[in-house]
Amino acid sequence: MSLIDLFSLKGKTAIVTGGGRGLGQQISEIYAEAGANVVICSRDINACQELSDALKEKGVRSLAFKCDVSNPDDIQHVVDETLKEFGRIDILVNNSGTSWGAPALEMPAEKWDNVMDINLKAVFLFSQAAGKVMKEQRSGKIINIASIAGMGGQNPLVMDAIGYSVSKGAVITLTQELAVKLAPYNVHVNAIAPGFFPTKMTKGILGFSGEKILERTPAGRFGSDEDMKGPALFLASSASDYVMGHVLAVDGGSSAGIL
Repeated sequence: MSLIDLFSLKGKTAIVTGGGRGLGQQISEIYAEAGANVVICSRDINACQELSDALKEKGVRSLAFKCDVSNPDDIQHVVDETLKEFGRIDILVNNSGTSWGAPALEMPAEKWDNVMDINLKAVFLFSQAAGKVMKEQRSGKIINIASIAGMGGQNPLVMDAIGYSVSKGAVITLTQELAVKLAPYNVHVNAIAPGFFPTKMTKGILGFSGEKILERTPAGRFGSDEDMKGPALFLASSASDYVMGHVLAVDGGSSAGIL
């Protein structure tokens, strides 16, 4: 297989949740550039439709859907419409996420439930729906967006969002569980654990503790508008066909340190 073929997504169909902005936009764009049909969904249909239209102008086949990823009916609608249009699902990126900042002993139960519904339950439900299709195809790639915050306890002076951290830690375990369960069907499940990228969701924390975060980032910078593209393409392409259950940190070296 040539280098180009190894990383090509030509003829593949990808679903990217939360794909209209931030990290999801980076992922959607690189998949389109690599030749995939791209389905973008989130609660913000305007952002999804805007990006989908931009991709179509470049000759990419693309769909946009409004989807509450914690709602099984919305998920099944996206899966059904994707199959109707493209006939298969080759790649699923579970990127949608939310957070709520509060001291651990003051975290409201309803906010905890909302974070878990979006960050964890939705990943399971979408993986389950797309995984059934991939099992029948005997091929597929599921990529879950975790976080380095899910790799251990966080200093509250830097990040005080226990629900987010716990949900992302659970996503890491869910990724490993699904990897083991789906590997016999040639379905590869892996995760990406981003560090800090300037996005709508991280705006608050970077404003509060951005300097402290940079002090703990060996690369000395936050993630850029390009830094997610390569890792996401690797895990979606044939280049990662023997990679299963792996958590790829994309964090400028933050998780490699001990402080």
